[in-house]
Amino acid sequence: MSLSPSALERLNRARADLRMGLPVVLEAPGAAALVIAAETLTEARLTDLRALVPQPVVALTAHRAQTLKARVYDGDLARIALPGEAGTGWIRALADPADDLMKPLKGPLQSLRDGPADLHRAALRLVKSAQLLPAALIAETPQAPALAIEHGLTRLTPDETLAGETRLAPVVAARLPMRLAGAGRLHVFRPQDGGVEHYAIEVGRPDRQAPVLARLHSACFTGDVLGSLKCDCGPQLQAALSAMQAAGSGVLLYLNQEGRGIGLANKMRAYSLQDQGFDTVEANHRLGFEDDERDFRLGAELLRRMGFSQVRLLTNNPAKVAMLEKGGIRVVERVPLKVGLTNENAAYLATKAEKSGHLL
Repeated sequence: MSLSPSALERLNRARADLRMGLPVVLEAPGAAALVIAAETLTEARLTDLRALVPQPVVALTAHRAQTLKARVYDGDLARIALPGEAGTGWIRALADPADDLMKPLKGPLQSLRDGPADLHRAALRLVKSAQLLPAALIAETPQAPALAIEHGLTRLTPDETLAGETRLAPVVAARLPMRLAGAGRLHVFRPQDGGVEHYAIEVGRPDRQAPVLARLHSACFTGDVLGSLKCDCGPQLQAALSAMQAAGSGVLLYLNQEGRGIGLANKMRAYSLQDQGFDTVEANHRLGFEDDERDFRLGAELLRRMGFSQVRLLTNNPAKVAMLEKGGIRVVERVPLKVGLTNENAAYLATKAEKSGHLL
């Protein structure tokens, strides 16, 4: 029946539930579990979970587990047995590295090595996609499906947590005169899964049959809006718009993937770790994230939606070129965009070049 939520709609509902501190249920053949994000877990819900499963498990990414010196037996994650006396404060300390240097000893930590980790891997995908700290409390129990029905909890299979290519639908477009780019139009696109909207700024009247000067720009509240000196995002945004005006036309895709895809809150956590002496990649790893969690397939989808098939791409990041090419967009030229170097971001830019392969 069309009134029932699809798998994609349930996925987005599960993300919202986790952000509110609600459990979701993951089901696989022969296994089921209640999952709650470590960041939003309450003592009351921890008590209820323990009544169902005496020893739930905390799932951590391999990056976070290695920071904590916990053994990793499942490749990309570790399953940590929850001690009987541990409360939400202990669980959050496993998830959040804010106090690692002051309180480095969290253990002893018992990593599980027997049994499958599919539900735990799916749980981490979910909390990451909800832009929460990548750590989850998991209580495996055959009662989980019945509890989902009784309490109205969202149910998913592990395969349904896999992020497929996001389909975007145009919502509206309107004329927008701009200080740096002159005349243009702002297009708003909404993803099919109900996630955040993404924008395309069309400068002038680009020829759809010729390579368009294009920029994939990930949202940066601190750089684009506040003029932060810790990154080069604001100057890159301004330089890209100015270049498009000088060229007579162009298209800037503004992708709402703050903090290289980890969200503003986690980006601020990374900034706090950088204040402790870690570089941008090390900070992401200590939080449990990859170097870059963005999905540049969105850029290819937006360009196709707007009728573009080939671009001159304003970027220093070869990964953007590769992802657009993989998405069916021909990159005829990479146009360097080297602006915004400051004393405050020199080390950050050096790390991007050394560890992330940016051509600076």
